[in-house]
Amino acid sequence: MPGGERHERIDLAQRRAGLCRSLHAETTDIVAIEMSPVNHQVRLAARPSGLPRPSDWDLTVQDIPTPAAGEFVVAISHLSLDPAMRGWMNAGASYIEPVEIGDVMRAGAVGRVSASQHPGFAVGDHVYGNFGVQEYALSDGKGVIKIDPSLAPLPTYLGTLGMTGMTAYFGLLEVGALKEGDTVVVSGAAGAVGSVVGQIAKIKGARVIGIAGGEEKCRWLVDELGFDAAIDYKAQDVRRALREDAPDGVDVYFDNVGGDILDAVLTRLARGARIVICGAVSQYNATDGVRGPNNYLSLLVARASMTGMVVFDYAARYGEAAAELAGWLRDGRLISREDIVDGGVNAFPDALLKLFSGENTGKLVLRVGSD
Repeated sequence: MPGGERHERIDLAQRRAGLCRSLHAETTDIVAIEMSPVNHQVRLAARPSGLPRPSDWDLTVQDIPTPAAGEFVVAISHLSLDPAMRGWMNAGASYIEPVEIGDVMRAGAVGRVSASQHPGFAVGDHVYGNFGVQEYALSDGKGVIKIDPSLAPLPTYLGTLGMTGMTAYFGLLEVGALKEGDTVVVSGAAGAVGSVVGQIAKIKGARVIGIAGGEEKCRWLVDELGFDAAIDYKAQDVRRALREDAPDGVDVYFDNVGGDILDAVLTRLARGARIVICGAVSQYNATDGVRGPNNYLSLLVARASMTGMVVFDYAARYGEAAAELAGWLRDGRLISREDIVDGGVNAFPDALLKLFSGENTGKLVLRVGSD
């Protein structure tokens, strides 16, 4: 590899057991790796069918990069884990290029600049960027944002003050065209985006109903986040519960899951309803194709609209959203919850699966290094 970098596949079982070894090119003898810092990474080894499996990943090691003129190195402290990652693993046309086989897995991350030859970034600066699932990232500064850990903990910049918050803010207020007095329903309501959507809707004077899985999550939505009602899709009939909780219909539906829950909400639309298609986590691991809504003719009856949203379309306005979200956090009107998993990059394959089993509450974050 260029610059004599080492790039070795590390057996998953050995990595987890801490038995990290290096294979020298000139001999077949296995010797211990020197105790100098290295960069552990997770690379896409195969395109998954259904849920990602351990064999879909390569755990690799390289030397820590050295920045050239106009570059800097980031020591990553936390990685963002998002349902959209599953879509990025698939080949084919989408709103963003897929991760190629052999590439470091794409991921938003925060960390500290550890070496720099860039005039705009100094050693010690804290930054956010799409640095990937690794411990150290080399960057030229494109798309990288400086962040201030004195204003909020670093993981918050992956959640409410990061792409999660931007998605909730623009999806609800711009695409959903929220109005005071609207009845808002949000699925995946105890997740990263959904929990912020519901709180923004309450701040803006709406009635909010969250759909989530499990009594504990539903209780959190109502008791801590201030939702007006919560529906446990694992224990309740969603259509019947919507008739009770939204007797006059749903004005805005923010959809994170698709599937049966989308079909259920389509039966309860108010005249002129707006449906925001943000995600479809129930469909991401389907092996027999994505299933679309059966009740789409409800859009005609209600004169409603269904619109997809991608947060990158609002990149020029991130500062506007961040300022308002930060103000609500500071005033205690908005609660940010990060569900942080320890274990470093080794833990990524298992931690990612929590998104699809509904184990996390709030924003799922993987801790990689120290702040």
